Amino acid sequence: MNPSEPLGQEWMTLQNNHEHYERGALALKLVSVVLAFALLAVNLPAPIVAGVVAALWLQEGIYRTSQSRLGARLLVLERLIRGDESGMPFQLHTQWQAARPGVGGLLREYLSNAGRPTVAYPYVVLLMGLLALYLLR
Repeated sequence: MNPSEPLGQEWMTLQNNHEHYERGALALKLVSVVLAFALLAVNLPAPIVAGVVAALWLQEGIYRTSQSRLGARLLVLERLIRGDESGMPFQLHTQWQAARPGVGGLLREYLSNAGRPTVAYPYVVLLMGLLALYLLR
């Protein structure tokens, strides 16, 4: 792959952005944990803290959906670079728009990404802890 060619340029750009999403998702997880403990420290009721954690979990699902679109395009680019199929560079949005699901499909995509084990952790653990705290009080 020659990085100065259009397919190489697109691959490098998307790969860097894909990794950027990875770091952003980790930051979102860390913020969720810290925020949950901070909200508990100021005596906010566990159900309210659980709502905040759930909202952040869903937000990461949406965030990861954007990342997965980059990942799907990266796989297409890798096939193009190998010569396994023909296509044009710089078609991320055109391809996504052509296959864009309706509102229901987008919601399923968001929830599907939120349910992936690497996304669900630490949110499930936090929510279970908050439930236990609520039930024990």
